[in-house]
Amino acid sequence: MLAAYLTCTGLAVLACGYAVYMNVTRAGLVVATSRRLGLPLAMTLPCGILLGSAGAGLLIGLAAPALGTAAAAGLVAYFVIALAAHLRARDRHVAWALVFLSLAAAALATGLAYHGPLG
Repeated sequence: MLAAYLTCTGLAVLACGYAVYMNVTRAGLVVATSRRLGLPLAMTLPCGILLGSAGAGLLIGLAAPALGTAAAAGLVAYFVIALAAHLRARDRHVAWALVFLSLAAAALATGLAYHGPLG
């Protein structure tokens, strides 16, 4: 179980790092997605900060499990809201949102299975 927990958490941290990079540099994919969803480009930096905080929380959660659980739950909520924004805008480009949501959910599920609900 430890290997699954570490693998899922590590993949979620890497995904957060990639998403932070894409948001902070305003990569073409992020700009195009923001336009499709009708979001202002000024939101890319706050989203990057949220994702970076979640990734850091997941890493710190390896030593403080309750914080990791909170970070993973927040990350799941973030990507559920992102998916809802895509659906609200009738945007069919939801693959990345689903991938990130799956990684966050896997990190949350394996963390809960390994540590329990409160670490």
